[in-house]
Order: sequence, then C-alpha cells, then structure tokens
Amino acid sequence: MEEIGPVDYMIIAFPGNDFRGEIAPALGKLVESGTVRIMDVAFVIKDEAGNIATMEMTDLDPTVAAGLENAGFDTSGLFNEEDLLAAAEELEPNSAAALLVWENLWAREVAQAMRNAGGVLLDFDRLPHEVVQAAREWAAANA
Repeated sequence: MEEIGPVDYMIIAFPGNDFRGEIAPALGKLVESGTVRIMDVAFVIKDEAGNIATMEMTDLDPTVAAGLENAGFDTSGLFNEEDLLAAAEELEPNSAAALLVWENLWAREVAQAMRNAGGVLLDFDRLPHEVVQAAREWAAANA
C-alpha cells in the first residue's frame, strides 16, 4: 500500500440546511494544483424537529452536486454511519453539515522523511482563525 501524507478532516455546519456549493470551487483549485486529495465527503441534516438524515451527493441540489464532482470530490466510505450520526447529533435543529476528509499531498514527502528518520509526532493542532487574527492585531498595534 502506498504511503500517504497527513490526513485531516473537518465538519462544517450550515444553518438552515443550506448547501450552496461555494466551497467546492476553492477546494477544487487545491485538488487541481496537487495540494490536497479529497478522500471522502458526506452530508448530514437535522430538521426543525431534531430528526436526523444522511445525504449523498446525488441528494444535493444538482448544481451543488456537479460542483463537488467537478472539484474531485468522492464518497469513498471512510465515514461510517456512526461518524455521521455523531456529527448530526452536534447540530442545532434546522441545520446541516458537510464532513470532509483530505490528504495533504503537499506534506507527503516531508511526512515520509520524518517517519524515515524515526520521528514520532507528539502533538498537532490547528489554531483557530479568531485566535491568530487577534494575535496579529495585537502584534501590529504593539510593534
């Protein structure tokens, strides 16, 4: 089996159960440039009564589904039913979520070099956008 680069996932909530497809072109550019490889995408919704349902790309608005397909999105089954239900449980009523898994192709070579050198990942986290922006604003104001 081929070595892969670091893999990330995210869950993006959309109030109002509204998938508009504006994210797909931006992700498509990353796929096209070889920066990432989309490994799986799934969708869940919670109606106003709290009922949960999963959705396939074919269940989305045809324009949104086409945009996702054109961007290289696939549903490979990495998310299982338990993953989807857990994500949906966290949603507010009358909202939806997209679940996305991608490989960071840009980091594949360095990740393999680290493994080859005996390196062991001890910690990894992503800083929230709001925290970084606040730190940048503070630094600019105190420069």
